[in-house]
Amino acid sequence: MITLRSPDEIFKAHGEIEQGTFQGRWHFSFGDYRDREHTGFGTLRVLNDDTLSPGAIWPLHPHREIEVVTYCAGGEFRHADERGDGGVLRKGDVQHTTVGQGMWHSEINNRKDAPMRFIQMWFYPSEQGLKPSVEQKRFDRKDRTNRLLPIVSPVHKGALPMRSDARVFASFLEKGRIIDYGMEAGRGSYIYILEGGPARVNERPVSEFGAAIVRDEPDISIYAEKDTEILLIDVALM
Repeated sequence: MITLRSPDEIFKAHGEIEQGTFQGRWHFSFGDYRDREHTGFGTLRVLNDDTLSPGAIWPLHPHREIEVVTYCAGGEFRHADERGDGGVLRKGDVQHTTVGQGMWHSEINNRKDAPMRFIQMWFYPSEQGLKPSVEQKRFDRKDRTNRLLPIVSPVHKGALPMRSDARVFASFLEKGRIIDYGMEAGRGSYIYILEGGPARVNERPVSEFGAAIVRDEPDISIYAEKDTEILLIDVALM
């Protein structure tokens, strides 16, 4: 079964933050936003697509007992936490954070002259009380061109580790190309068209900023009608 989500159905957030503003597309309940129909998907708890104005900072704030994946979709993302500044991500780069016992962290637009866009995903951890950690990795577009590249996963070699039953793949799919993905029993996929498109997921059209929720499908086929940037999140269904 495939359920499509059009861009108009996804909550649009905006507001002022330190030294600037943000605009967001929040796919599930988050903060003060509540959506009874979309409170997460399997082990995926949150998916936010946020853009920070030049130089803007999401101030230090605390979290506990979540696994965080951050994918830079444009500009320069910089992470900071109570232990000091983190590294910089550029388009296609990814960071994984085990928050575990607790962490204060901040998201920062590292540039003063351009906006920064990042996709942040939260996952339910496989166990509680883990020691906090941060890892990141650089990926070039060629690494994900016309393939589903595992970027964060507990089972894929070369991906950043994930302490949750979830796997995150990125792809730059060129116009006219197809990629296939086999689904395991008891799992689902959340597919987000974060740039370009439209694409077809098992012949169902998904436009830019739209998403497809996939359950009970043994195979997924994604066809790009135009060049398309894609995130595919494979999760255990709870």
